Amino acid sequence: MANGHRAPLAACVFLICASAAATVIVVYTAFLSAHHRLRPRPVHRLMRRRRRHRPTLRRQRRQEEDRRSSVTSLHTCVKVTLPPHPIPPFYCCPPAPASEPIDFTLPDPAEPLRVRRPMHAVGAEHMAKYERAIALMRALPHSDPRSLYQLANVHCAYCTGSYRQTGDPELNMQIHFSWFFPFHRAYLYFFERIAARLLGEPGFALPFWGWDVPEGMRMPAEFANSSSPLHDPVRNPAHAPPTVVNLDFARVENNLTDEQQIQQNLRIMYKQMIGNAALPSLFHGQPFRAGQSDRPGPGTVEMTPHNTMHTWTGDLAFHNVEDMGTYYSAGRDPLFYPHHNNVDRQWEAWRDVGAARGYRGHVDFTDPDWLDSSFVFYDEEARLVRITVGDVLDIDKLRYRFDGVGMPWVDARPPPTPNVNRNKGSSSLKSVRFPLSLHAAVTVEVRRPRVLRSRREKAVREEVLVVEGIETDGTEMVKFDVYVNAMEYEKVEPSGRELAGSYLCLSHPRMDGTGKATRIETSMRVALNELLEDLGADRDESVTVTLVPRHGKVKIGGLKIVYMME
Repeated sequence: MANGHRAPLAACVFLICASAAATVIVVYTAFLSAHHRLRPRPVHRLMRRRRRHRPTLRRQRRQEEDRRSSVTSLHTCVKVTLPPHPIPPFYCCPPAPASEPIDFTLPDPAEPLRVRRPMHAVGAEHMAKYERAIALMRALPHSDPRSLYQLANVHCAYCTGSYRQTGDPELNMQIHFSWFFPFHRAYLYFFERIAARLLGEPGFALPFWGWDVPEGMRMPAEFANSSSPLHDPVRNPAHAPPTVVNLDFARVENNLTDEQQIQQNLRIMYKQMIGNAALPSLFHGQPFRAGQSDRPGPGTVEMTPHNTMHTWTGDLAFHNVEDMGTYYSAGRDPLFYPHHNNVDRQWEAWRDVGAARGYRGHVDFTDPDWLDSSFVFYDEEARLVRITVGDVLDIDKLRYRFDGVGMPWVDARPPPTPNVNRNKGSSSLKSVRFPLSLHAAVTVEVRRPRVLRSRREKAVREEVLVVEGIETDGTEMVKFDVYVNAMEYEKVEPSGRELAGSYLCLSHPRMDGTGKATRIETSMRVALNELLEDLGADRDESVTVTLVPRHGKVKIGGLKIVYMME
């Protein structure tokens, strides 16, 4: 598998830099109007922005002013009120650093390349090493930033409103619902190196949970051993091995055979990695910049399978589906790290598939706000390190790679569901006014501004359905499905072609770092180019969109169709 950073199209640079609020060419039918805003300041998450030129004296002074306003001390991390009934409540903020953060430097190119392999194939000896690493982390004092307690708290602090945006304490820091992948890649990079240091094995590589391939679609047996350090008593006992994972799980079990579940999982992976991931912002999530809301919109993989696997693993007997099923406690489960290792692998897979098949949109951003955004972590020597997104784009330079599995989902393109009524006659639809609370299924006709687009035009611009103004109170998991041209949506399986996408988020704290009640406000995007071709609807002047609630309370602000180019 090739592992290099691939430069995006030149158009991406122009569009992102010219309009930070949206990277779209907008022609749409909308229930909410679009507004273009001036470029906000880049987001700084406990960070400063690196300058890539030699500064003049005047610029040095300005940089010093920027540095003072753009760096958030770890001392400012505050305790948030966790969701109802947390187990047990604890303080998520990291220990105070002994000194200011140092800038990250890449490992020596001569350092041995770590090969991350799937847990189902890595072998008992290597799994025993991971088990011992977790035991050593558990044994460290809670005050040690390399302890499992503190490593789990890293995720808690970055995901619960413990940190706020520099210069605007009313706005939170949140590493979900936006540019999702780089933070977690950096997080695992330091976790892996801490494990290697504790083990005394410099070449130790973190195994990954290959839930996207048939052989890996079960929880590894080592995690079900109650006497093992890998065991977490706060997991769903119904999902212990040999149960096959369900990448569409939403608190309700299905009655599929193992073979049917595996096929469904592969088709879901195709939709999330190819069909719905045609552009950087559709895959990675929407841009998150200083002065903006911290939840502009998640990418495909973040919602499914990332969030679904969190929910599938967590224990439904607990209000918040701890440990894995809620942000504040997910890092307590040793499965969290192999799970996110496979999420990290999907980033590489997405780029590799794009290169192999000529998908022009399967490239990363070149936006400076993306490249210069940074995070702080403690390393294997307990030093505080500042690392940027630009530092983590090339895993060869980070001295690791993935091996041991293929990508069987690349050819699992789901077919249209037979015998489904696709009637789009507007006369049969009830009038719908947005915003609305989604208590029951709602079907809406959305007009398409352009029909019969040429193949060349489709290659340049992706037609995208936007679900706007998604609002929840954050105290419970929320899931709803989005169907296109499926009046009889009940006949469509979770992997069916007409199920265009699913919104799924985990529970959040009741209060954020400012003491205000958490309110989740975000959006969702679904790619339409390939979907409309498969449904034979490319000539239609409108599509019917059906929103179906599956769990939790949610309000929807509106629907619109846009044409995106990045």
